[in-house]
Amino acid sequence: MSHLRRIYRLSPSQFSAETIAVTFAKTSRSPEPFDVIASELNEEASSKFSEKWIVGYGHSSVAEHAVLHLALENVSRLAIETIEGNRLASYTEKSTRYQEWDPKAYVVPPELEGSEFLGEYLEVIDDLFATYARSLEALKSWSEANTPRLQNESEKAWANRARVIAVDVARFILPAASVANVGVTMNARALEYAIKKMLSSELEEVRQIGAEVKAVATEELPTLVKYANPIAYLDTLRKDVRSHSNSIDTISKTEWCQLKDADSAGEDRVLAAVLYRFGDDSYQVCLDQVLNMPASDKQALVDSLFAGMSDYDVPLRELEFTEYDFDILMDQGAYFEFKRHRMMTQTVQTLSTNHGYALPKAITEAGFEAEFRRVMARAHALNQKLAAWNREVAAYVVPNAFNRRVLCCTNLREIFHFIKLRCANNAHFSIRRVGRGMLEAIQPLHPLFSAKLNLKNDETVQSLSDEYFTGLAELADGRQQVQPDKSS
Repeated sequence: MSHLRRIYRLSPSQFSAETIAVTFAKTSRSPEPFDVIASELNEEASSKFSEKWIVGYGHSSVAEHAVLHLALENVSRLAIETIEGNRLASYTEKSTRYQEWDPKAYVVPPELEGSEFLGEYLEVIDDLFATYARSLEALKSWSEANTPRLQNESEKAWANRARVIAVDVARFILPAASVANVGVTMNARALEYAIKKMLSSELEEVRQIGAEVKAVATEELPTLVKYANPIAYLDTLRKDVRSHSNSIDTISKTEWCQLKDADSAGEDRVLAAVLYRFGDDSYQVCLDQVLNMPASDKQALVDSLFAGMSDYDVPLRELEFTEYDFDILMDQGAYFEFKRHRMMTQTVQTLSTNHGYALPKAITEAGFEAEFRRVMARAHALNQKLAAWNREVAAYVVPNAFNRRVLCCTNLREIFHFIKLRCANNAHFSIRRVGRGMLEAIQPLHPLFSAKLNLKNDETVQSLSDEYFTGLAELADGRQQVQPDKSS
């Protein structure tokens, strides 16, 4: 057998995803080259191997070698939350920032078919889409009047830039029922679990999508997704936990961005881990060294960590040695971007109208505030009515403007990634405010590292609030929610 180095591709056009996975798995027991192993396999042999080793012996990691690309079209943005609720996958979806939504581009939840609420649901959703279309016209006129043409900018480029600004604001009106397309790339192991979660959803639409995804995946992965069935214990768990959950005042009176827990010695822990990586001493010796360092030496060590880094370089993994727990109230539009940061551990509450809505200043300046408030109040009324019947289904009617609670646990490395991406000038102003809120929370605790973010603007939570919002926690009756955080 030749021992010359070979690097080549096992083409999906030649071999199925399941065959490729089995090929890689068999290399632990066969001396043959990968292409030889693959050529000797057929569907029956691959299935037999998968049943024995992956299913029977629990070697699930083998399934990670099988990758599928799935195209899901015309699914609700509410359903997309479950679809994208898997860390080990890649997603690209239709953007509310750049595309305009067509009327009737929404889902009617199967649960509502034949119910007493169907007629009112259709009326309110149609009203939201009609209001969205009218807001676009008002906002385009406002944007054109308030967007100066740049030097050497063509009229076409200027007009498109002004249009995008308008679309960026109009998205606050779109409900969770709006349909979108999403592309998914996922390995078979992650896909099996994703299907299980979809089949276990409280929403019929999501369960239907789960069944359809399983059927499509089975064509390529007949064994690897064969046992993707509903997770039985989830129903019991939901009921038991909800029985212990008190019905509290749904109008939040807490700060909108709370750093609930963090390691005050986090910077020392990170620096100790860095010394550990490049040295030979135990972690305790490294930590003692850092703790005894004068402030100037600590600063020099931090400086060395970031010296020469470009905007495209990723910080060392040692920045993961300190963590932060945040409880954040953000509008649903911002959450849809926030949820894409899957390295965070995120727990999100059911989407509702309980926490009021954000009112963009552009809506007010475009003369559309009264219409905006009217349709928010109507969506709120239906959400509350439906919630008494089925809280999960009630979420379909909630527009992007309404606030939602998100609990997240993240580390310093992911904070760097998130804030650099979401506080950039081209990010939506709503998610920029979230990023700045998180940064301002950690700055007093970990000043050495937070100073290294080198953001391209000097925005603050307060400046973003003042520039972009008339109100940030408006209630459906038009009153402003009282919060102790002056910036919100």
